[in-house]
This record gives sequence, C-alpha cells and structure tokens, in this order.
Amino acid sequence: MLNFFDLKDIIISVFVTLIALSGHELAHAWVSHKLGDPTPENEGRLTLNPFAHLDPIGTLMMIITGFGWARPVGINPMYYKHRKAGMILVSIAGPLANFVMAFIGALIMVVLVILNVKLSVAVPEALIYPIERFIFLNISLMVFNLIPIPPLDGSKVLGMLLPENVYFRFLGYERYFIIVIMVLSVTGALSGILVRGVEIVFGVLINMVALMLSWL
Repeated sequence: MLNFFDLKDIIISVFVTLIALSGHELAHAWVSHKLGDPTPENEGRLTLNPFAHLDPIGTLMMIITGFGWARPVGINPMYYKHRKAGMILVSIAGPLANFVMAFIGALIMVVLVILNVKLSVAVPEALIYPIERFIFLNISLMVFNLIPIPPLDGSKVLGMLLPENVYFRFLGYERYFIIVIMVLSVTGALSGILVRGVEIVFGVLINMVALMLSWL
C-alpha cells in the first residue's frame, strides 16, 4: 500500500509502475505483431512509451494498492494462423513479461546483497528499496492479471478453453467485473486475497536467483 505521506515513496511507485505496466502491454503488442497482426503497430502500441499504454484509473489503482491495469492492446486474432493458440500466447505474454522484469530485478538485488555481505561493499538502502518495490509491483501485476475474470488476461486464457457461447456470455458482464475489481482494490480486500501469493512468488524468485548465482 502506498504511503501518501512519503514523497519519495510516491515518486518511486510512479516510476516503477510506469515501467511495469508499459513492459506488460508492450509484450502483448509484440507477440500479436509477431503472429502477423498489424493492429498493435497501427495503434502505436509497439513502444515502451508509457503514455501509449496507460489507463488513468488502472494506473492509479496500481500506484495506490499495488494491483491495477493498463489500456488493453487492440488485437485482431483473425490474422493468427492458429487463432486459439495465438490468443493464449498473446494473453500470457504480459504476465510473462512481468515475471521476466521481476527476475531481472531479483538478480540485481541478490547481487547487491552478496556484495554487501560477502565483500563488505556498502549498498545504500536508497538503492535496494526501489529494486525491491519494482520486483513486488511486477509480481503483483503478474498475479493480478492471471485472475480469470474480464478484462484481465486470465479471462482470455480461460475463454480459449470454454465453449464460445459460454465465453461471450461471460464477457457480457465485463463492466460489472471492472467495478467489482475497483471496489475490492480500494477497500484492500483484493490485497488480502493476493498478497500471500505475491509473497510466495517473491520468495521463490529470490531463492531461485540465489541458487543460480551459487553455481557460478
């Protein structure tokens, strides 16, 4: 949860949120583009420029609560050779990009900790904190978007596994799901549901990186 009495916390949260959300949406756009869909490029979404991707409410929710969303990338599955497989690949690309960014952040943080503990190199807390927040925000975005309800990425993966009539009926309630997500985010109820999962992924990620570095 963001501390509104700490200007430094606000600046760091905004900065890492812009990177995490932009990387997430660029991944969706890039995979769809590689599958033959010109729509993301035509709409200017093949970029890390955050202003091409941000949804005002979703970004605010991400900064305040740690869970949020960006403006969905426009795609046209009719260009895909295998429509269902293409939709699944495009849908999981965003959460996967967040995992990769979290992994890179974890790698940097573990290296800094090793430098501090084993080589007695002074690593300022001002450097550790933004990296740790970057890791947590990316994991939060990954876990949040894998929830199988519209308009989140998990719902698109689920949709590819459901009969079309059931899926489109499901999508008909999307606007209500958005309201529910916003209410749960603001009240903190969503955090209570997802924070434990984020902590588990964070611990696994750090241990995995530490184990990799121990082999070097």
